[in-house]
Parts: sequence; structure tokens; C-alpha cells
Amino acid sequence: TLRYVPEESKDKVISDEDVLGTLLKVFQALFLNDFNKQSEILTMLPESVKSKYQDLLAVEHQGVKLLENRHQQQSTFKPEEILYKTLGFSVAQATSSLISAGKGVFVTKGLVPKGAVVSMYPGTVYQKYEPIFFQSIGNPFIFRCLDGVLIDGNDKGISKVVYRSCNGRDRLGPLKMSDSTWLTSEIHNPLAVGQYVNNCSNDRAANVCYQEFDVPAVFPVELKQYLPNIAYSYDKQR
Repeated sequence: TLRYVPEESKDKVISDEDVLGTLLKVFQALFLNDFNKQSEILTMLPESVKSKYQDLLAVEHQGVKLLENRHQQQSTFKPEEILYKTLGFSVAQATSSLISAGKGVFVTKGLVPKGAVVSMYPGTVYQKYEPIFFQSIGNPFIFRCLDGVLIDGNDKGISKVVYRSCNGRDRLGPLKMSDSTWLTSEIHNPLAVGQYVNNCSNDRAANVCYQEFDVPAVFPVELKQYLPNIAYSYDKQR
């Protein structure tokens, strides 16, 4: 199904700034929640960035003066709990309420305000000229963007192998340039379920819509570990 949008700007329900703000807010909360496991990454960050996270963690856990002892006092929450604490709602995959629709995505806790970012469409990003024929066979998870770029959100088969290969290729030491946990049952980014959001039916109108967003080049490198997308070609950033 192709969407007709007369102008690219009219495909925006909320601004790119709002989308970016939401992603940074959620990813930063996930990073702080998993702070004990970020030691290798922290050693590669500038002192100003490390100090920022230490200050945020100290505010979040008032009374903890020595961060090296934080493991004794910090509670680690599940990713979906972090999403709820950050945005006021959580989402998860479950059997769709639509007949023969397979899986769907449901709000499991809280309320979603109008205009909120509720999920991300994960997968390998292909330019129009890049090979995707074999990955596309029998694959219902390929999303076509307005400019012809394709996102393969299939978490099985050859699509899964390709994503993991690209994910390993782009890794810089402890710094992960993307998240591959959406391919597993232990998802680190609770928003990475967008490929299972079903379209509307004759009986039920859509209550969400897709909006395209290009991750800026200045996106914090320590938070890229939560981005559920990877470019098929090494020299392309989407």
C-alpha cells in the first residue's frame, strides 16, 4: 500500500524537535537505569558528558554521594517500567484483536496523550538502489518511506541475519551504533515494536500514524545503543 502525501511537510503530526526530544528523554532514562553496565562506554566519553550523567543520577537518587557505591542503592527497572516512568505509558506486543492479524501493539499501562511518540519502526535501512530482493520474499515487514527508502523490520530469517551483521560491522569497541535486542525477547528499547502496529480495518479506525524522522548526525553516541535501525551500507546514515 502506498500513501499519498502531497508535500513531505504535511506528513508531520508533530515536529522533528518533539520526536527527538522524546527519544532523548527515553534513551537517557534507559541509560541511567543501566548505568552500572555503562562503565566501558563512560571511559570513552568527554568529562563534561560523564559529569552530566553523574549529576543526573545523583539527582535521581538523592543522598547517594559516592557513585561507586550506587549498586547498593540503585534499583534497576525493566525497560517498559522506564518507559512508563518517563512518558506515562508503556506498550508491548500481544496477539492482535483483529482477526487473522497476528501480533499487535497494545498500551499495557497508563494513558497516551495525543501527539505522543508511541513506538519506533526497527530494522535495516535500504536505499532505493540497494539489494533487498531475497529479504523481501514473503516479508510483510518492509516499510517504504516517502523518498523510496525501505526499512526491513522482519525479526526472523535472512532479515535478522543481515541486521545483526550490519550491527556488528558498525560497532566501535564498546560503543554500539544500534540496538539489536528487538530481534530477541529481551528488548532494551521498549519503543522498538512499531513493525507490529497493525493498520486500520473496516471495523476499527487507526489510532496512530507513521511519521518519518531522520536521526541527526549529532545524536549522542552513548545513546545510539538504543536506536533500533542500522544502514545496510556503512557510509549511509538515516
